[in-house]
Amino acid sequence: MSHILLVDDDQALNDLLTTYLSNEDFEVTQAFNGEEALQKVATDHIDIIVLDIMMPIKNGIDTLRDLRRDSKIPVIMLTAKSEDIDRIIGLEMGADDYLPKPCNPRELVARIRAILRRSNTPLAEQDNASGTKEHDKEASLINVGDLEINTARFEAKYKEQPITLTGAEFKLLQVMISQPGKVLSKAQLSLDVLNRPLEAYDRSIDVHVSNLRKKLSKVEITTDIISNIRGQGYLFKHELLSDEQR
Repeated sequence: MSHILLVDDDQALNDLLTTYLSNEDFEVTQAFNGEEALQKVATDHIDIIVLDIMMPIKNGIDTLRDLRRDSKIPVIMLTAKSEDIDRIIGLEMGADDYLPKPCNPRELVARIRAILRRSNTPLAEQDNASGTKEHDKEASLINVGDLEINTARFEAKYKEQPITLTGAEFKLLQVMISQPGKVLSKAQLSLDVLNRPLEAYDRSIDVHVSNLRKKLSKVEITTDIISNIRGQGYLFKHELLSDEQR
């Protein structure tokens, strides 16, 4: 059973969502501010966090900043409908997705399940428990030059240097590295990476691409590896990895 940490200072909303999520076979723990949330992350096993932005003591943005210093736990941000800047900041800081408030509980469940499907922890545990055979492990590896991703363990590395990615960033890299040299539209990337249709004025994919470029650059992969094809989408230039090895 997946464990959700629900962080919102609205007691009534917390209780409503807790009841709904519990009926969907999730274990739910509540927190009412960012400080309390970080304490629960430190002491409990949490699979995913639903995090409101506007809270007392420590708001959602500051909480996410502190969390991302040493944790890859998936995060869905709850944002006010009119606050586009909060959504962008949340995504830039490592949130996996966002949902405007007031949120539809059914939509929240769909987003949670989509993120958990691409989250590293459950799949890695399943892999260890089942004793995956060597040829299955090899089949889960995708290599382009010295860039390697392990889709079973949700791990990425370049020239043996680990690349720390959120679930959304890893899935984005997996989709792009699997289709090198092909222009992928934002609409298709939204479906493949976020498991939802692209919405009007939705910049989630753009921000995830930007974050991925930054993290690849930290292991000395050129930011040009992912090119923005104006009006069409994004292109993964696999040939640049070969050039860098010469």
